[in-house]
Amino acid sequence: MHFWLYIIPFLAALIGWTINSLMIRLLFHPLKPIQILGFSFSGIISGKREAIAKGLGKYVSEELFSFQVIEEKLTNPANIEKIMPLVEEQIDHFLRIKLGEQMPMISMFIGDKTIQQLKNIFMEELTTLFPNLINQYAKNLQSDLQLEQIISQKIMAIDLLETEKKIHQQFKKELSLFKLAGAFTGLIIGILQLLITLLLN
Repeated sequence: MHFWLYIIPFLAALIGWTINSLMIRLLFHPLKPIQILGFSFSGIISGKREAIAKGLGKYVSEELFSFQVIEEKLTNPANIEKIMPLVEEQIDHFLRIKLGEQMPMISMFIGDKTIQQLKNIFMEELTTLFPNLINQYAKNLQSDLQLEQIISQKIMAIDLLETEKKIHQQFKKELSLFKLAGAFTGLIIGILQLLITLLLN
């Protein structure tokens, strides 16, 4: 009887643990492409970094941070109605105080009734004007901001070593279980191989 056969399950477990550990390592390493026998190798994330950055930039700018959704929220009549009391207060202050300070002669001929009429006219006009202004501002902002490009650049600037460190800290338990799963799978395969070998002998 070859007693070394009983080492097979433990050896298979070690191989399973090593393979899963290597898979985790290959997510980031090597950080820079290396040439082996004419082939270029790099980490899964580091090698696809530019494509990932562009993909995430596009996804975030179109799905998670949609200017259209923001525009709809801002121009929603209910939301505009919420700010109108503040606007009305400012117009009232302008007509009663500021206008009198800047044009004393005009303020002498404007009474409460006229102020109220002017205020109603302004409020009516602003209720119509606000949605158009917000729409135009959102379009200009979307054009000028280039959110997709900014997000892509930010992702490209991330320190991969620091990111790897944070992932290991955040998912320490899960990564350990993944390695143990590899060891357990290897152990089961090793035991089956041992049993088959013993049965055949």
